[in-house]
Amino acid sequence: MERMGCPSGLEDGNLGEGGEGTTGVGLSSLIFLGTGCSNTVPNARCLIQPSDPPCAVCCQSLYVPPEKNPNYRCNTSLLIDYCQDNGVHRYIIIDVGKTFREQVLRWFTHHKIPQVDSIILTHEHADAIFGLDDVRIVQSFIPFSPSNDIDPTPVYATKFTMDSIAIKFPYLMNKIWKEGQEVTPVARLDWKVIESDPDKTFTASGLEFVPLPVLHGEDYVSLGFRFGQKSRVAYISDVSRFPDSTENLISKSGEQLDLLIIDTNSLHKVSSRSTHLCFSESLDAVKRICPKQALLIGMTHDYDHHKLNVLLAEWSIREGIPVQLAYDGLRVFIDL
Repeated sequence: MERMGCPSGLEDGNLGEGGEGTTGVGLSSLIFLGTGCSNTVPNARCLIQPSDPPCAVCCQSLYVPPEKNPNYRCNTSLLIDYCQDNGVHRYIIIDVGKTFREQVLRWFTHHKIPQVDSIILTHEHADAIFGLDDVRIVQSFIPFSPSNDIDPTPVYATKFTMDSIAIKFPYLMNKIWKEGQEVTPVARLDWKVIESDPDKTFTASGLEFVPLPVLHGEDYVSLGFRFGQKSRVAYISDVSRFPDSTENLISKSGEQLDLLIIDTNSLHKVSSRSTHLCFSESLDAVKRICPKQALLIGMTHDYDHHKLNVLLAEWSIREGIPVQLAYDGLRVFIDL
């Protein structure tokens, strides 16, 4: 699968304490299930109501298969393949949006991911939670259960997010099953409340996470997460502004991140009330935080993968921080 322009160590490669490695055997990895905005790319409007000239990025989807097209983007989601010290792999997913089923069919099969062991939610918008109903396809069935019962999957979310999900998906919230009651084919989820507080860490499938509250619009808090001890990673998918306390926690003045994964929604600033960082704001944030490497996610159809990565390669040389656009299906091996 040919790709262009990823920084050293991030092209289906390794990222660990010593930088670029040579093998992914026995390592954890990060799999980018989706790197697009809520509308996804291609934007359907560009195809059914084409502009003049037509949108080149969206039209490309009509003749380039998605697995060969880095401009084809599902809802933003990250899968952490965490290899524990005993060699057992646990699979942790951050956000299950509207395109979750497609991501499973495309990337779970490609990377041979058998299941999901834990789910972490950043917030309660559709592009983060509307795939919850399809979680059952990646759950483990309890061995020898006469009703093919499902082993409940832990879901970590704030109380605010859970309350919203209870309205949208009441049948997925905790339910007491009566003896003899028919088991319906829905996801079984074990809800775990987390706080929007970096001091209130939590552990999912053996991996510790630090909540990173950020503003997703001036009146809405979304969560990013920092994780990993051998390599430090911060994942921030929906952000328009960093509170000073959060930025200080992940900046070079503290413990420098090995990898920053950060939102960059539109190519240009759309409005002063935007709920996401635009391209220049994301790069400014990268400069301030100063990670060893960074990958951008959450892109709209404004972003042509190859053209923007050429510009980013020049920026990376100039600023001394390797930065590129991520793409759906990218797998980065990393020692967590």
